[in-house]
Amino acid sequence: MSKVKRPAISQKVLVLGSDGFDPRLAKKYIDEGKLPNLKKFIDAGACRDDLMLLGGHPTVTPPMWTTLATGCYSNVHGITGFDISSPKGLDWIRYSLDSSNCKAEQLWNVFAEEGKKTLVWHWPGSSWPPSSDSPNLLVVDGTSPGSVGMSFAQFDGDTVLGADTKVTEATFFNNVSEGAITPCSITGMDIPDADVYNILEKTAAMENHNIIVDKFHGSQATPDAPINIAQSPIADASGWANAPAGAKEITMLLSGGLLRRPCLVLKNEAGTYDRVAIYKSKKESEPIAVLSVGTFVDRIEDEGIRDDKRVEVVRNMKLLEMAPDGSNLRIWISASMEKDIRKCIHPVSIYDGIVEKAGYAPPTAMLGQQSKELINDAMLNSWYVNADWQAKAIKHLIDNEGVEVVFSHFHAIDLQEHMFIRYMTDKGYNKLPPEEYHKYMEDIYIQTDWYFGQFLKYLDEGWSILLVSDHAQVCSKHDFILMGDVLGINVGLMEEIGLTRCKRDENGNRLPEIDWENTLAIAQRETNIYVNLKGRDEHGIVDPADKYEVEEEIMSRLYSYRHPQTGKRVIALAVRNKDAVHFGLGGPECGDIVYFMAEGYQWDHADSLSTSWGECDTSVSPFFVAAGKGIKKNFKTDRIIRQIDVAATAAALGGVRFPKQCEGAPVYQIFEEEF
Repeated sequence: MSKVKRPAISQKVLVLGSDGFDPRLAKKYIDEGKLPNLKKFIDAGACRDDLMLLGGHPTVTPPMWTTLATGCYSNVHGITGFDISSPKGLDWIRYSLDSSNCKAEQLWNVFAEEGKKTLVWHWPGSSWPPSSDSPNLLVVDGTSPGSVGMSFAQFDGDTVLGADTKVTEATFFNNVSEGAITPCSITGMDIPDADVYNILEKTAAMENHNIIVDKFHGSQATPDAPINIAQSPIADASGWANAPAGAKEITMLLSGGLLRRPCLVLKNEAGTYDRVAIYKSKKESEPIAVLSVGTFVDRIEDEGIRDDKRVEVVRNMKLLEMAPDGSNLRIWISASMEKDIRKCIHPVSIYDGIVEKAGYAPPTAMLGQQSKELINDAMLNSWYVNADWQAKAIKHLIDNEGVEVVFSHFHAIDLQEHMFIRYMTDKGYNKLPPEEYHKYMEDIYIQTDWYFGQFLKYLDEGWSILLVSDHAQVCSKHDFILMGDVLGINVGLMEEIGLTRCKRDENGNRLPEIDWENTLAIAQRETNIYVNLKGRDEHGIVDPADKYEVEEEIMSRLYSYRHPQTGKRVIALAVRNKDAVHFGLGGPECGDIVYFMAEGYQWDHADSLSTSWGECDTSVSPFFVAAGKGIKKNFKTDRIIRQIDVAATAAALGGVRFPKQCEGAPVYQIFEEEF
């Protein structure tokens, strides 16, 4: 292949990605003076006045980050959802976060193969395993959204430990829903096994058979997710090698209760109990860590038990509260993160430098329960630690390893707001006033702005920086209906309009099993509906000669459905597979019908058009800002910037050819020189 002759506009290109970043909210917060670092990027660079990027579809993480990397839509690169279809049948789906599923060339391979040392940092769309043998390519994880290592090295789950003088026995309870943040004495529950799920070793082979029959299953289930609860007696310290006078003791249960750590409850000089010291055993003279009331302690080094083996881990903890007399206390304990995550680092030789400069990868939290403590004190703090670690690691690789091109992704906004965005308006099940959730949203944007600020220095060092997101999220006006879930077969609305039917037990109760003989079509994977077709599908009942008319009937029923409370339609658009090309969908990896939920009835994202808006200044649109070398300063363009244009723009800046399947064009209007 001949080399590109076009000169580079910039020798160094940084794509600074933030999953879930919303241009509407960002513009609001900028106007209120709350995002000073983003404002500096905007003043130093170019964007649309509304900060929008016209997103592709479906509006969910893996396909959209793949679109950003390849410059082509889902119907070309083949990643058409969080999961993709499975040859096992219509009721099976396969995990999509594996680069072997991608049918298009990624831009980072182009840069690396044309001589640029290129870093791909936790890009959750067709980045892992590395798809180029170039020695110039560095890849860190990419096996899931969330944070580095979260999918394969993080285990145990978050735990709240409650200790009280009234408790008689140390006990561990797995996945408690009610009263999870105020543990006291709980009885009648089994001690669980440790979580041993490891996505890195399964990836392409991972398949899921999930029939979603209610709002308690699938990705749309309540974010008031259960967490682990541990409880311990508080007693006078005894049998210790070196316990101060007046100290009390508790037992911290970890790894599903399989690991016990003795702790001393300590008082200060004024006689008030305010600290907990954690030890490996009572014989040790030095603690693993000391927790003070209200102080977040990150990456405490210890052990965890996984697959019946002890592994070295780090955990975050916070002593949430303690009675002054030491009679009761509560501690939040994060999931365990294995120290050694080199299995997702390529080449592995860069791992030790990352640890030396930034420390071990921290665990991250996905906490809800509509709890201010868990959302604000635990989850938000966890992501600040992650932001700091990630920024230090990336800057180390730029400053010390000669990296010239970076594709990076930060997932703090998307993961956190999943836990509370629906509560920004009160739909009847809020535990706190909506204003509390508005503040949580503001906090996570301020957090990401802080993260952006860690890279401002590169504007003065000749870098071109593109700030982008894959999609955003909405607070929907109405409670969602069971349609458009990313993780399985959606039964709800489809059964109500007579297209799908589940089997029933002897009492007439619905079972999570499809009655194929009475099912015309099923909805699966975000926005896809498949006709149950003879000859193609194992249980098909629709004659291929009737497929066109059945598709017409499906669309008619979807459009005719009215929400039982509002009387309004809930489907914005439904088209045949061949027509879905207008939305970057269609083709063999999509359903026979592609549909989108109407505004006000969508979930937070994944099921609607990318231009969809929600309540409280939210939207589904991704965002785009460019600054640095070769970019006009303080410039606004009225051009519609599409998600497929990002890869072309980065390639043009770096002077390399476009990826082979790229459909986009450079946003040349923002360049300082004519292009």
